[in-house]
Amino acid sequence: MSDSATDLPEQDVQGDATYRVTANELRQFVERIERLDAEKKDLAEQQKEVMAEAKARGYDTKVMRKVIALRKRDADDIAEEEAVLEMYKEALGM
Repeated sequence: MSDSATDLPEQDVQGDATYRVTANELRQFVERIERLDAEKKDLAEQQKEVMAEAKARGYDTKVMRKVIALRKRDADDIAEEEAVLEMYKEALGM
């Protein structure tokens, strides 16, 4: 029985070490996400500044946002959507 009593504290130390390593790794992941969130906030602020500059120079920022969204899409998808839009507009006499 004295052997199992000696083994028990050793298992607890190993368990604590594993917990500390896991907690440290978890902390690192959380801190990385927090840093990325801060970077994302900074980028959003920069985008806002660029849009404000464009607006000050007379550009329509609403249209610019649409152009940016279109540039991210596949040309075939855009063409198909535009064809359907034209068909709907004709059907409604627009």
